[in-house]
Amino acid sequence: MTHQHPYHLVDQSPWPLTGAISALMMTSGLILWFHINSSILFILGTILLILTIINWWRDIIREATFQGFHTLSVSKGLRYGMILFITSEVCFFFAFFWAFFHSSLAPTVELGVSWPPTGITPINPFLVPLLNTAVLLSSGVTVTWAHHSILSGNRIEAIQSLLLTVILGIYFTILQAWEYFDSPFTIADSVYGSTFFVATGFHGFHVLIGTAFLAVCLARLYSFHFSSHHHFGFEAASWYWHFVDVVWLFLYICIYWWGS
Repeated sequence: MTHQHPYHLVDQSPWPLTGAISALMMTSGLILWFHINSSILFILGTILLILTIINWWRDIIREATFQGFHTLSVSKGLRYGMILFITSEVCFFFAFFWAFFHSSLAPTVELGVSWPPTGITPINPFLVPLLNTAVLLSSGVTVTWAHHSILSGNRIEAIQSLLLTVILGIYFTILQAWEYFDSPFTIADSVYGSTFFVATGFHGFHVLIGTAFLAVCLARLYSFHFSSHHHFGFEAASWYWHFVDVVWLFLYICIYWWGS
């Protein structure tokens, strides 16, 4: 059946439902893990989420390439959708910064009327956090290099620069895990620990998502799915990655440097 319009009417899909179920299982599983030390539900939710992501990405890639559903009108709508999504993410992180400054600008008696609170040794901002800043800023340069290479039709340079971006994203995650392992305080250490680990932890989670996003784009680029005029999947990933970079700069300046 052919449509007399440029829009894509999506087929019925189970993936939004399985994604919602996996998110419920993961959040509930975290609560059980924290309170009764049972991680089974969280692991099952994670597996279901991974399977959902793989299949959902497969369907969208099929629509964008072999089925040809992503027309100019559809791509324009996808751009608006990605802009709105990133806007919602800005509001998401704004809440964490609000919580941090609410507690740090006027520390209560329970915190020792000081920030960081009495008894907490903050992480040195000029060690691993500074290195992570250099890593993320470098990845922003390489992903921009990849974008310009795609626009100019230089496939080899695009693959090389995007591969380097993925490697830098993985390196950032390893460094942050190392930082968490060596941290002198925990998430249970007053509001300082809570705001620190929630804000930086959710950012780390976004880095993982962005790295996976870019890795999928790398595989698509290798499989000739992108051209100089049709590559919004990569553009969306690069927008997301630049957003992650900017959030990290605010985290580093406010929480790591000023907050210490």
